[in-house]
Amino acid sequence: MAVAPFTQAGRFDRRGFLRVAIGGALAVRAAGAAAAPESSAFQMPAPEPEGAEPVSAGRTSATGALPAQSGAERRVKAAFLYKFLGYTEFPPAAFSDANSPLLLGVAGSEEMLAELVRTVAGRTVQGRPIAVKSVREGDNPGMLHLLFVAGDSTHAARTLRAATGAMLLVSECEEGLQYGSVINFKVVDERVRFDVSLDAAEKNNVRLSSRLLNVANHVQKGNI
Repeated sequence: MAVAPFTQAGRFDRRGFLRVAIGGALAVRAAGAAAAPESSAFQMPAPEPEGAEPVSAGRTSATGALPAQSGAERRVKAAFLYKFLGYTEFPPAAFSDANSPLLLGVAGSEEMLAELVRTVAGRTVQGRPIAVKSVREGDNPGMLHLLFVAGDSTHAARTLRAATGAMLLVSECEEGLQYGSVINFKVVDERVRFDVSLDAAEKNNVRLSSRLLNVANHVQKGNI
């Protein structure tokens, strides 16, 4: 898939969002492959080719710090984030008009910010363009359709609890769902998977497609 470099993927507007080009298809796919229709079943991002760097298991060290993520793991997570948008129903009030963009935020990782920008460049979701911005810890990001919070539980908990304007909260820490995430990434058998909290989705007024729930590692309803 050919995408523009991070510095050329679009331009920032007055709110700090990077607006990317319009005109892609929903499915994340390799160059030359057919685009999947928006009504198709949720498909897991393709695994990295043989010989690529392994996906990190995400285990903490003796100091409690998370190891650096591999590029392969970031690419798979960025593909998931893009695909989540097409299987999430946001309330009508989340958009000012029919042409309003989907607003995405990334907190805690400039590398993931750059990877997500590359992933969504030249693509739309249900006819809407996509705008991406960086969110600093402690900042109030305002209204976001999706906020990805990178990092361990200590940093993620503060950001997730402060993100009152975000709808689809996605994290990657061990206790992400407990801190209010709707979706939390985890690595299972060296593959990136995700758990879902239906209670958090309901609280944030978003509805997740059954197609997405069917491929989740675990779907949580009620207390943990």
